[in-house]
Amino acid sequence: MFKSLKPLLKYFKKYKWGYILGIFFLLFIDVVQLYIPQILKYFANDYQRGVLTMASATKYAILTIVTGLMVAVARYFWRNFIIGNSMRVDYDLRKDFFWKLTSLSQNFFNTHKTGDLMSLATNDINAVRMTLGQGIIMFIDSTFLLILNLIMMIVTTNVLFASKVLFTIPLIILLVTRFGGVIHSYFKAVQAQYGKITDRAQENFSGIRIIKAFGQEEENEKLFREENQKYYDKNIELAKLQSFFNPFIQVLSNLSYLFLLFFGAKEVMAGTMLLGEFIAFNAYLGLMMWPARALGMVIVFMQKGAASMDRLTNIFKTQPEIVDGADAIELDNIKGEIEFKNVSFKYAKDLPYALKDISFKIEPGKTLAILGRTGSGKSSIVNVLLRLYDLDQGEILVDGHNIKDLTLNSLRENISYVPQDDFLFSKTVKENIEFHYEEELDMAMIEKYAKIAGVYDDVMDFKDGFDTILGERGVTLSGGQKQRVSIARALAKEKNVLIMDDSLSAVDTQTEEKILKNLSQDEGHVSKIIISHRVSTIQDADEILFIEDGAIVERGTHDELVKLGGRYEKLYEDQLLEQKINRGDE
Repeated sequence: MFKSLKPLLKYFKKYKWGYILGIFFLLFIDVVQLYIPQILKYFANDYQRGVLTMASATKYAILTIVTGLMVAVARYFWRNFIIGNSMRVDYDLRKDFFWKLTSLSQNFFNTHKTGDLMSLATNDINAVRMTLGQGIIMFIDSTFLLILNLIMMIVTTNVLFASKVLFTIPLIILLVTRFGGVIHSYFKAVQAQYGKITDRAQENFSGIRIIKAFGQEEENEKLFREENQKYYDKNIELAKLQSFFNPFIQVLSNLSYLFLLFFGAKEVMAGTMLLGEFIAFNAYLGLMMWPARALGMVIVFMQKGAASMDRLTNIFKTQPEIVDGADAIELDNIKGEIEFKNVSFKYAKDLPYALKDISFKIEPGKTLAILGRTGSGKSSIVNVLLRLYDLDQGEILVDGHNIKDLTLNSLRENISYVPQDDFLFSKTVKENIEFHYEEELDMAMIEKYAKIAGVYDDVMDFKDGFDTILGERGVTLSGGQKQRVSIARALAKEKNVLIMDDSLSAVDTQTEEKILKNLSQDEGHVSKIIISHRVSTIQDADEILFIEDGAIVERGTHDELVKLGGRYEKLYEDQLLEQKINRGDE
């Protein structure tokens, strides 16, 4: 258990003085409250001996009140320090976890489900926080109070009497120790299932329009219900285990009262023990029952936290596959020269090559178009250029520098990218366009790039214009509108390389023509890579690559490729025919 919690030591060190002060006040309370049974003992003994006076009774009452006030004040401080520190560690751990996720390579997210990562960021970190707050308090309090109580019991009576009454305590400690490993494995299973149910819910909510369109509400509700049932069953198993454990601990604890009454009454009646000593011992036993029972809760808190920390540590130990080289340089203001030299790449060792011996060069301000059918490898060219994945063979040069010699930040910072999935944030249109900037952009710039992207008129038709808040992932916009806002966002970055990955597929041909004309006029200095499966999008490019099964099978200008009479010309004729049919031409 403690091995699992070892990664938290750096957070303890950061807030060590808060924990030290909190523990000091916690132990101070434990020491001070041990005087209350002594006050009761002296009060009862004075009464039994017939020497109790109003003055001495008043003195004992004042001592009890003062002790209670000291405990109350100290309790405020330990709560403030320890619980406060647990919240600070929670904040740091969540922040570090989020930063760790953003630093990991694309391949990590291909193999980890969003719902499980969300579960780790919320449920598991909450469990760790409870361990660092209530868990630490109960562990230190119960251990220290147990030892102090045992000493005071022996001092108040004798070792033999204390051992008769307290023989159940070692049994409780043994049971708690054995029980911890079982709780750990059960809770780990619960947390893992919580990740699955979160992932199922997240997937359903994100794809709700598809689910409704295909009438799959009942089927998806069934799948969610199955995962929910598994989560329920695992929680019930854990609850049953805890339901057995905690009452059993309490029964063992209460046996001590039975033995106290039996053995204590005999000694009081025999005159070998004063009434005050019996009362004090009973009070100490009451104080001891809390730590004895608390050990059960401590083990639950600690094991839950350890199980969650195990899951978090697995993520923290994961290293990004794509990192800066030891001598990586920062490259400012890329001019826009891009060259692929015999590039080959596959997504995994056991998969076929996604790119095969790809070579091309783009001069600054020129446009390269990449055409091919779905799954031909077009987007893989973008993935390796942005260095989301590393190459298996060959090299990619930007302004003459191998991209492996550049820092990831400077490489990606200098490229404007319009992704295929057109992801938008649940913010205003304006905030989405100025996403790259920490400070607000001038409204004239926002409008300028919205006009180039052909989305300005659409936005002005909205009630709140550029202040219109988009739904999650831009769900309130049409497919074409999302693509155009994504284009405006990329243009607002104002870099000399622009990549458009099939980002005009949802717009009509008239709007497409307008956007391409705007890009040619206003962004003529920018090197462009335009990926498409539609010939009309790329026919004015300086060079066109036709990709098939990850390889370049044809290259040239539009006119050259049409004259060649190959795959490009066939696709071009097919799309021309399709356009005529759509227009109703004979």
